[in-house]
This record gives sequence, structure tokens and C-alpha cells, in this order.
Amino acid sequence: MAQTHQFCTFYLDKLMFGVELEKVQEVIRYLEITEIPLASRVVSGLMNLRGQIVTGIDLRRRLDLADRPEGTHPMNVVIRSADGAVSLLVDYIGDVMEVTDESFERPPETLQGRVREVILGVHKLEKQLMHVLNTETACETAETAASGVTP
Repeated sequence: MAQTHQFCTFYLDKLMFGVELEKVQEVIRYLEITEIPLASRVVSGLMNLRGQIVTGIDLRRRLDLADRPEGTHPMNVVIRSADGAVSLLVDYIGDVMEVTDESFERPPETLQGRVREVILGVHKLEKQLMHVLNTETACETAETAASGVTP
């Protein structure tokens, strides 16, 4: 019998992404963000989550996607990383999906750009692909990490 895994899903542009459910601390609506001068462009700023200061990573910027439409606010997928809680800013939240190992594949050769760099692979679902986010890679904030350039 194939092993099942649960993912918290969310969308950026028209792409569906998933984060392993056990890595998700919580999912919340938009929080006010305080910008950080001279921070990497992928860091939107800091937010106060019930007294805990959390870094907000804009996944649209991380993946070189177009900016979020004017007047819309991101949702927050707060994950537990090696450096503590980090909020991934996403367009909107999907459902919790349960998938089996059988639907998983390595990143397709046709997938280009930054998306390919931050996913572990994809799960083929009935009507679309769920890109499995590598949270450690997605949360890298240094410009060199984001650009793939080594110092």
C-alpha cells in the first residue's frame, strides 16, 4: 500500500504549490508588514504574529513572477524553518490535499526558471500539478542564494 502525505496548498499566479502539513504552523490572512531597509528584495519585511516577530518572504518575488495586482493583499502560510517561524506570502490558500507516493515525480524538464529551483518535484493531480515547495530553499533570503550566484 502506498504511503500518503498531506500538504497545505496555496496558489501563486495560476500555479498550485504544496507544503508538507507538518511544517505548517498556521495559515492566516494579511498582516501589516514593516519593511526592512536594505533587505533582500524577496523579504517583504517583518510582521508581529501575537508577539512573535516573523520574517515575510514574498514568493512572487522569490520566483520572479509579476507583482501582485494593485489593491490585493497576500495571505500568510507560516512555516517552521531551521531559523524559526517564517511567513510565505502567497496569493490565496487552497485545501489540505492528501496524495500518495505514486503521484510524485521529479521536476519536469519543461519547467524552467526559479520555480524549478525551489521545488522538490510535483504531484500529478486530477486537473493540475501540485508543485512541492522546498521550504528551506524558498526561505533563503540572501541575494546570492536567490540569484544562484556564488560569491
